[in-house]
Amino acid sequence: MRPRSLRHRRRLGTLPILAISILLLAAACGGSEDTGGGSTTPSATESGMTSPTSGAVEVTKDETIAAEVPADIAAKGTLIIATDATYAPNEFIAPGESAPQGMTVDLGHAIGTVLGLNFEFQNAGFDSIIPGLSSGKYDIGMSSFTDTKEREQTVDFVTYFIAGTSFYTLASGGPDVSGLDSLCGIAVGAERGTTQADDATAQSKKCTDAGQPAVELSVFPDQNGANLALSSGRVEAVMADSPVAAYAVQQSGGQFTLSGTPYGTAPYGIAIPRPAGVAPGEAPMSQPVLDAVKKLIETGAYMQILEKWGVQDGGITDPVINGAVY
Repeated sequence: MRPRSLRHRRRLGTLPILAISILLLAAACGGSEDTGGGSTTPSATESGMTSPTSGAVEVTKDETIAAEVPADIAAKGTLIIATDATYAPNEFIAPGESAPQGMTVDLGHAIGTVLGLNFEFQNAGFDSIIPGLSSGKYDIGMSSFTDTKEREQTVDFVTYFIAGTSFYTLASGGPDVSGLDSLCGIAVGAERGTTQADDATAQSKKCTDAGQPAVELSVFPDQNGANLALSSGRVEAVMADSPVAAYAVQQSGGQFTLSGTPYGTAPYGIAIPRPAGVAPGEAPMSQPVLDAVKKLIETGAYMQILEKWGVQDGGITDPVINGAVY
């Protein structure tokens, strides 16, 4: 998952079915870069992906929760939200568009509305987001981050979803991947900076310690690059968060197939910068964001957003600050 998280878990419900090839989805495999306000880096424009048609989700400002926002942050009016928009259906850039969209983006805009703030999403390389939060380049990170104890050393997280890691291979001639312990000797692709990459690296050592071939791990700047490597035969299997893996398989026109059972269920978290000297869980925006997520769950807007993108299986009812399970 990525430490982008681990993105992971569960089967999806009904996903929007789009008539495109995963080859197109993967076409732009260059690294994601921050380009100011909304960018067209990896390939959403080339991928043919579109957002599902659905009625608008109605969200309004909550004056009580908005009053929790520190005055200096409220005065900014607009917060810069970093996301790696190559992870459909969670966050991606659609054809003909310049701004990120997806479940994460819709949820972010809804949180901003509750708080009386404008959330401006900017595309950024996944592994640059947490450093960017620490340096003040970004105000919040929403990019399917798995909330981990290691990350909590640097930032606070507000949990909002739960997922696991899935494997997918070529439907024709691909290896039978049942889990991490079956990766020995297999060429595996994962996005750079993710928990999937970490897990494959750790498994490789287990393989060699047991006298078996190492995992042949290739890491890519974004998920599109991993998908392209699979479709072109440069890797034999790809690891990704379960919603993303399921979406890639559905968009592949039968070229890809899920393999094995998802593992590593864990929460996604909204990454919030924590100033030096501030205790974990006490970042200025942690409580306002938590209360905004709770409000969206209470009103039903949260589940409407998840259902719009077909990822309602990962919905939660009890968001918390810093809810890492490992």
